[in-house]
Amino acid sequence: MLLREFELRKILIFGNSGSGKSTLAAKICQAEKLPHLDLDTLAWQVSDTPKRAPLEVSQESIQQFIEQNQSWIIEGCYSYLLEIAGVHADEIIFMNLPVTLCIENAKNRPWEPHKYESKEAQDENLDMLVGWIAQYEDRNDVFSQRAHTLFYESFSGQKKMITQNMNSI
Repeated sequence: MLLREFELRKILIFGNSGSGKSTLAAKICQAEKLPHLDLDTLAWQVSDTPKRAPLEVSQESIQQFIEQNQSWIIEGCYSYLLEIAGVHADEIIFMNLPVTLCIENAKNRPWEPHKYESKEAQDENLDMLVGWIAQYEDRNDVFSQRAHTLFYESFSGQKKMITQNMNSI
């Protein structure tokens, strides 16, 4: 990625779990000093059993983040939350990797301390995550390849689709 001095960037990065969204967002944020919002951090309520946060709460958090930052990166797999941010974005990146690569990446991902209390706690969810990733092409929900493709196709700004791991590009 080229460092774009003095250019305001508002980027959405989306795709299947394990596709490299967070990795790419972190690289761009570090290179360009952009604030980063991971939609996972606001889509779920903090509780012992996973429970979705109300849409209004997530929407308000997205709006606050956008209002507080001139440039930013927002990343996640929630197409309904991407649509909220999409009206403010000027660029999108669709991480549309094959499911097999997403599964491999998920198995090799480092600990995500903003999501899990330990690497062990993260790995306890791995079997569930791998099963969920494997369903990406067949699902019809807001996390599906179908929903992401529709979002990508309807976006009128700058867009890019990545179909392989970033380290091999």
